[in-house]
Amino acid sequence: MKAIRNAALALTLSLTGVTMTDPSLAQAQAPSPTTTGVLVILTVKAGIAREQVMAVMPDEVRQTVQLYLNGKVREWYSRSDGRGAVFLLDVKDVAEGHAIMDALPLAKQDLIDHEYIAVGPLMPLGLLMTKP
Repeated sequence: MKAIRNAALALTLSLTGVTMTDPSLAQAQAPSPTTTGVLVILTVKAGIAREQVMAVMPDEVRQTVQLYLNGKVREWYSRSDGRGAVFLLDVKDVAEGHAIMDALPLAKQDLIDHEYIAVGPLMPLGLLMTKP
C-alpha cells in the first residue's frame, strides 16, 4: 500500500511540476526518462492566409497519410482553435521528429511553426514496481 501511496503522490507532484525531495522516492525513479515518441504542435504562422494553407493541403495530407502508413505518425488531431494540428510521432528523439516534419509541404513553404516535446513513460509509475 505504501508503494501505491508513494506512486500516487509522485504522480500528483509530477503533474503539478513539483520535484520530489524525499530521497527514497527519488532513488526509486529511473535516472533519465526514456523517449518513446515526440509530440508535435503545428501552428499556422501569423499573417498566413487560409488560402495559402489550403493550396498546399492536398500534398500535405497525402504525405502525412503515408507517414501514418509507414508507422511514423502514431496519432494525429486537429487543434480545436483551427490554427493547426497535433501529431504524436513514433520516433526516438526530437531530431528525428524535426526531420520528418520539415520534409512536409507546409514546412517547406514556411507556413507553419512547430513545437516539439519528447514524451515517454510516466516516470513516477516506476514506483509501483519497487518492493514495499
